[in-house]
Amino acid sequence: MLTYILKRILLMVPTLLGALTITFIVIQFVPGGPIEQLLAEARTGGGGSYKARGDTTEKQLLEMKKLYGFDKPAHERYFDMLKNFATFNLGRSFLQNKEVWTLIKEKLPVSISLGLWAFLISYLISVPLGIAKAIREGSRFDVATTLVVLIGFAIPGFVLGVFLIVLFAGGSFLDWFPLRGLTSDNWADLSWPARIRDYFWHLTLPLICYVIEGFAVVTLLTKNTFIEELRKQYVLVARAKGLSQQRVLWKHVLRNALIPLVTGLPAAFIAAFFGGSLLIESLFSLDGLGLLSYESVVRRDYPVVLGSLYLFTLIGLGVKLVSDVLYMLVDPRVQFGAVGK
Repeated sequence: MLTYILKRILLMVPTLLGALTITFIVIQFVPGGPIEQLLAEARTGGGGSYKARGDTTEKQLLEMKKLYGFDKPAHERYFDMLKNFATFNLGRSFLQNKEVWTLIKEKLPVSISLGLWAFLISYLISVPLGIAKAIREGSRFDVATTLVVLIGFAIPGFVLGVFLIVLFAGGSFLDWFPLRGLTSDNWADLSWPARIRDYFWHLTLPLICYVIEGFAVVTLLTKNTFIEELRKQYVLVARAKGLSQQRVLWKHVLRNALIPLVTGLPAAFIAAFFGGSLLIESLFSLDGLGLLSYESVVRRDYPVVLGSLYLFTLIGLGVKLVSDVLYMLVDPRVQFGAVGK
C-alpha cells in the first residue's frame, strides 16, 4: 500500500501542473485583464484624470503593468507562479490588495457553517431513511418518501430559496427569518445561548436550500446499495441458518452496504466546504468561497483565480487518495498493490 500511496503522490504533480497550465494559458487569451478592469472602474467612478493627457495615461499603464508583473513575458510569469506555489505562496489579490490566503480565510466561516451542517444533516437523515426504504421496499412508506425526495431534488436550490424568502423572510407572508449574514448586528452583546440561537436562526433557510440538493442522492444510493446486498447469496444463507432479520441486517449487510458511502465521505465532506453555491450565497447575502470565486473570475483577479484553483485542486487530489486508502481499509479484498501485475 505504501508503494501505491507514493505513486499517487507523484502523479499529483503532473495533474496540478496540467490544471494550472491550462488555466494560465486560457487567462492569457481572455479579453479585459485586471488593469483594464481597474481603469474601467476608475472611469466609471469619476476617475477622469486617466483621460486628461495621453502621456499620463501611458505612464500610468506602464507603472500598473510593472506593479502587477505584466511587464514580464508570459513564460516568466508562469514560472514565477510555479515557484511561489511550490512554497504555498498564493500571491496577492490585484483588486482587493490582500493575500489570497487571507481572503480564503475570511470567507471560510460562511463555507464551514454551510458545508459542515449541510453535510451532517444530509447524512444523519439520508442514511437511516435509505435503510428504512430498503427494508420496506415497495411499501407505501417507500413510495411516499421516494416521491417527496424526488420532488425536493427536482426543485433547484435557488428557486426554493426564493420561495422560502417570499414565504418566511419578510416577503408577502411571514417574517420569521433574517435575510442577511450569519449573525445579527448585536451578536457580540448576546449571551452564549442567545448567540447559538441567533446563529442557527440565520442558517435555517440557507441550510434547507443546501441540503435539498444532495439529500436525494445519498438517500437513494443508500437504499439501492442495501437492496443489492439483501439479495445476495450470503444473506440467504444467513437467514437459512436461523439468524434473525436484525442480526443479518446490522452484522452482515450493514458493513458491505456502507462501503460506497464510507469511502465517499472524505470527498463529500470536502465538497461541502469548498463547493459553495454562488446563487444561494448571493440570495441570502452570505460572503463565502462561492461568491469569492465568481467575483475573482468576473473581475479578472488572476492571483485569486489561480491561487484558489491550486489550493482546491491539491485538496481534491489528497481527498481522492484518502478515499482510495479508506476503501482498502473497509474492504480488505481490495489490494491496490496488485494492480497491473
